[in-house]
Amino acid sequence: MKIFSAKQIYEADKATIKKNNISSNELMEGAAVQLFNWLHFRIQGGPVKIHLFCGIGNNGGDGIALARHLQEHGYNIAVYVVNYSKKRSDDFLVNLDRLKERKVWPEFLEENSVLPEIGREDIVVDAIFGIGLNRAPDTWVVNLFEHIQKSEAFVLSVDIPSGLFTDKVQKDEKAVVKANHTLSFQVPKLVFFLPETGIFTQQWEALDIGLDPEFLATTETEYELISKNEMLPVYIPREKFSHKGTHGHGLIIGGSYGKIGAVNLASKACLKTGSGLVTAYVPKCGYIPLQTSFPEAMVLTDAEEKYITKIDFDINPTVIGVGVGLGKDESTVKALDEFLDKNKKPLVIDADALNILSENKNLLKKIPAQSVLTPHPKELERLIGKWKDDFDKLDKAKKFSKQYDCILVIKGSHTITIYDEKGYVNTTGNPGMGTAGTGDVLTGMITGLIAQSYSPLNAAVFGVYLHGRAGDIAVDKTGYQALTATNVIDDIGSAFMDLFAQPESRPEVNENEAPPE
Repeated sequence: MKIFSAKQIYEADKATIKKNNISSNELMEGAAVQLFNWLHFRIQGGPVKIHLFCGIGNNGGDGIALARHLQEHGYNIAVYVVNYSKKRSDDFLVNLDRLKERKVWPEFLEENSVLPEIGREDIVVDAIFGIGLNRAPDTWVVNLFEHIQKSEAFVLSVDIPSGLFTDKVQKDEKAVVKANHTLSFQVPKLVFFLPETGIFTQQWEALDIGLDPEFLATTETEYELISKNEMLPVYIPREKFSHKGTHGHGLIIGGSYGKIGAVNLASKACLKTGSGLVTAYVPKCGYIPLQTSFPEAMVLTDAEEKYITKIDFDINPTVIGVGVGLGKDESTVKALDEFLDKNKKPLVIDADALNILSENKNLLKKIPAQSVLTPHPKELERLIGKWKDDFDKLDKAKKFSKQYDCILVIKGSHTITIYDEKGYVNTTGNPGMGTAGTGDVLTGMITGLIAQSYSPLNAAVFGVYLHGRAGDIAVDKTGYQALTATNVIDDIGSAFMDLFAQPESRPEVNENEAPPE
């Protein structure tokens, strides 16, 4: 699913209006019908009171139109116009007149207004500000947001939580409505997935309001949301007469005294993801642990007991994952430098290999094109420098990726893979995966996919998806606190199988139909 910018969404509105020869108000009415159908399907005319807070722009017009449909179907509603400006959008005024014709008189809220009482069991519809907001709300509007928050009522935001910008971070957390659920028109917003802005909506859902399908399909976007639908076409099925020699050979280089477990996890994940052969290259202290705990792997060792001091092997791997548990001993740094001078194989670079690169920036010029780098936030900061906010972080990541022709996997709640000025936002994973070793597993999985002839970019995006999906399947059995990296490895196979699982059926509901009169 594409993630459109605010500018592109406005262009989609215009294209839809022109192609279908409709007015902007007709487009708004279609959105209001969809909002009503979503609520009506879930509430079924229940006695709950619905408070609709509407701005005086198009987002407010959506809320006013929704109020009309709710009133026509007997819902208990209270409508408020948040009168933050003298300017009014034309479509807002049209819908306000329609509401008044039905003898519904909104209460206008201004700076010194007494704020309405909201019950904890009520529903709040937030339709105050939309995607066009470009300045911080006034103090009295922020006070209204806090009043809504203190009520503990369920908050449903229309298109985007009010106060949230689409292209920058709102520094004052109180200046944004905290939504329980957001109904985003047609497509999600990037801000739903960034650490500093995603905190303002617990859940989101894309609501089809009838924007022109051709425009949506042909418009290139800067970011794409990755789910099962995007990954199914990427999957490479196994041929009947294939064998371990045709599924690639992954080499995992890493480990140091006390950190051989990282190589164990990465190597197991590489094999479980489908690599035909896996070899681990470790210091001598890792030989017995790996041979006994992971019999499927081949093991090569450095002459040194505790650290890797030379990377030299007589095998011909398809791809190399390097860095897990590696350490930063001076002899290891030298060994990595010499290895990069002669290596031509695709690389997946993680952990201490990343830290060595960040401390020796000259080595970055030696990594092969389209190498995959998988930093956690602190490792990323060491590579690209400090950032002002999440948007600045993404800009710096894109510049870094372009400068060194590498793929950056920015790990987090919604891991974002960056390459060639485009970002791929992942939808799988859970908080239980914030535990030791899960990053090593991801390194092994991406390595295993490249071994099987996935392109480095597809391997990174698909690996991140499978990694998170395996964690989601595993956490259902363990709970967040007890989830371990080994649990994630155990469910890699289940994540593959889930690609082809049929979704659970639910009662058929046509949410595109207009509400019955």
